[in-house]
Amino acid sequence: MARLGLFARGVVYLLVGWLAVRIAFEGSGAQADRQGALQEIAHHTGGFIVLLAMALGFAGYAIWRATEVVTGDHEEGAKKWGKRAVSAGRAVLYGFFAVSTAHTALSGRTGSGSDHTSKQATAGVLGHSGGRALVIAAGAAFVIAGVVLAVRGLLRKFEKQLRTGQMSPGMEKAVAAVGVGGQTARGVVFAVIGGFLIDAAVRYEPQKARGLDGALRSIAGAPGGKALLIAVAAGLACFGLYSLAEARYRRT
Repeated sequence: MARLGLFARGVVYLLVGWLAVRIAFEGSGAQADRQGALQEIAHHTGGFIVLLAMALGFAGYAIWRATEVVTGDHEEGAKKWGKRAVSAGRAVLYGFFAVSTAHTALSGRTGSGSDHTSKQATAGVLGHSGGRALVIAAGAAFVIAGVVLAVRGLLRKFEKQLRTGQMSPGMEKAVAAVGVGGQTARGVVFAVIGGFLIDAAVRYEPQKARGLDGALRSIAGAPGGKALLIAVAAGLACFGLYSLAEARYRRT
């Protein structure tokens, strides 16, 4: 079930990469985020079955991460509890993915896009005392997470989670390449989203916040944006391919 969840994540990122390429060449198109990817699947023959399988996979992934919260790992002290907290966050996130994907399968409609959700959440937090500081902290966390993802990708830290001994030399090189490209691209996107959150808080304008789709469109609007967006889109597709490989070779 957890491996099916990793496979489903790979499908989503491959579609997001494709939608981002469409933005680069067409300037519009469907939302380049998870909701847009699910809608693409829903519109095709057999989409209902595919979405239900993905929902089941996301649920399995969430359960797997929840068990990590209980069983922990071999680390000690603060590092152990930090990893458990990350697993708890992923369990909640993928539980939400499972529910929303099942809803799309049954209704044919996706929920709010990442941009709308980000703006709505930012507006809600800014409306409370101390909200500006919280949004700035969240933005900084996204930027830091982006840097960490990119560095871990470039250093190939992800290989510790894979059974590389079961790969052929060619497969190992291919997985390393898509892992580096994918993790780096995700890091860039996380940092861009964090930058928009900080800007929204500083200006006290929640409409400045962006989700994945908005972050990708902002890259397209930058100088040389078309080439930059194509590079990021390729990186996100690489992460999709890495996720497919992880579904096969992940250590459990």
